[in-house]
Amino acid sequence: MSNIHTITLNSIEDKSIELSQYEGKVVFIVNVASQCGLTPQYSGLQSLYEKYSSQDLVILGVPCNQFAGQEPGTANEIKTFCEPSFNVTFSLTEKVDVNGDNRHALYSLLAGDDAAYPGDITWNFEKFLIAKDGTVIERFAPQTEPTADEVISAIEKAIAA
Repeated sequence: MSNIHTITLNSIEDKSIELSQYEGKVVFIVNVASQCGLTPQYSGLQSLYEKYSSQDLVILGVPCNQFAGQEPGTANEIKTFCEPSFNVTFSLTEKVDVNGDNRHALYSLLAGDDAAYPGDITWNFEKFLIAKDGTVIERFAPQTEPTADEVISAIEKAIAA
């Protein structure tokens, strides 16, 4: 698998999401959690989405409970937390494992041994920027704010490409 367009996962509403639908769009993938010190980054992600979605930026929030149990909720609990708390309108997926034996295929592609940026996900809110052709072009640390200059610059460059 050389690009994300071969991956399918489920939305938080348990509907199939074929990532091939994002061909020709820039995708920003972030593993998220509701009870993390970095949870306020949802605001920055929503801000990016509002600014760039009309320019074909897709944001995928991928809930994960592998870091200190900071995403223990059900899909409905996650959704009802994100929407009113941070006005989240970008896509959220089902809760998945990003590391370990049950790592979702998406994260095997993003961070597996053959990935452009290999290595386990270190914490909640690790970010991957995907080019229009589905290849990974950037990886940002959890502490990097979604609205940081280097993120904005990378997104704008990918949109213009």
